[in-house]
Amino acid sequence: MTSLLDKMARRREELARGGLLRQRCCFAAAPGRERLLHPVAQAQATGKPLLDFAANDYLGLARHPKVISALAKGAEIYGCGSGASPLVSGYSEAHLKLEQGLCRALGAEAALLFSCGFAANTALMKTLFSAEDTVIADKLVHASMIDGLRDSKAKIRRFAHNDMAAATALLARHPGSAVLTETVFSMDGDRAPLGKLSHLCQEHGSPLILDDAHGFGLFESSSLPVFARLVTFGKALGGQGAAIVGSQELIDYLVANAREYIYSTALSPACCMGVLEALELIQQERLLERLNANIALFRRSCQVAGISLMPSESPIQPLLVGESGKCMALAARLLERGFLVGAIRPPTVPQGSARLRITLSAEHREQDILALAFALTELIA
Repeated sequence: MTSLLDKMARRREELARGGLLRQRCCFAAAPGRERLLHPVAQAQATGKPLLDFAANDYLGLARHPKVISALAKGAEIYGCGSGASPLVSGYSEAHLKLEQGLCRALGAEAALLFSCGFAANTALMKTLFSAEDTVIADKLVHASMIDGLRDSKAKIRRFAHNDMAAATALLARHPGSAVLTETVFSMDGDRAPLGKLSHLCQEHGSPLILDDAHGFGLFESSSLPVFARLVTFGKALGGQGAAIVGSQELIDYLVANAREYIYSTALSPACCMGVLEALELIQQERLLERLNANIALFRRSCQVAGISLMPSESPIQPLLVGESGKCMALAARLLERGFLVGAIRPPTVPQGSARLRITLSAEHREQDILALAFALTELIA
């Protein structure tokens, strides 16, 4: 017991010295369409609300009245939870309808729901691959994919980020190997060359596996011949949970073999009903137009102010700072001015590349975006 506590204390001190100690901050919701959040401690001290430029609710659907109503109706019908594993009694009509909705949206045969994207990705990697396999992955694929591959004991060959020449060389040495990438990379905000990668995979008879967590609902990729696709519900869909989408053969295999699916309580049916409503809304409302206008406004405002953002046409707009302590200090000063912005440090990003991860939403107003750009101009100057 003592040795474990000593180990924990040493690790905490090590992280603190390097400016890498992660701690939670509790936020209380505030009413209004502006996506205002009150951090509990700050609200008590200053009474100042915050504008949220850190969340991944890209289309503002987490608070859409129709989504909230659908989730509430689901709770009335099914209760708060599913009560069991999907293979016991936890698989309901709400789960089935959401899977069918995802298949319609993506032109796929089947889908399988998970409680979160991390569980879905690790399950996919651990269940598909073993020590006999070689898997080729973009250098920046999500930690959940890497952890799942490590657990699978597969040999991982990683190519430089979005480097087609490097990917081509690896596939030439390992033909038929699965290729892993993301639609939108979560910390850089840039996109994979999916068309080129898809063509390369077809040439070599290789399955393409796509982490679509930050791209689904924002960028069209359903026409690509993808072997397996991860969709998360906590980004553009504003909900909770995730799904693997692919062929009926793939999904049947996962149902029978994926331990994260077999031995976990099923996703809440109420959550499924909320996500299904969000799925309908992204195909009907002009939310994406508003989001793209906000992205263009923010980038234009920063350019005029001489603020150099990383290249990105997605809602993820990173501002490279470099040193972790400097990045944390800048985020803290923005917080004092009423802006909640993510400060991303190693090991999430490489050493020396700490950044502010600014995320935009369709629900941000023009004055919100201009105010943030003005605050950045003053603090960086």
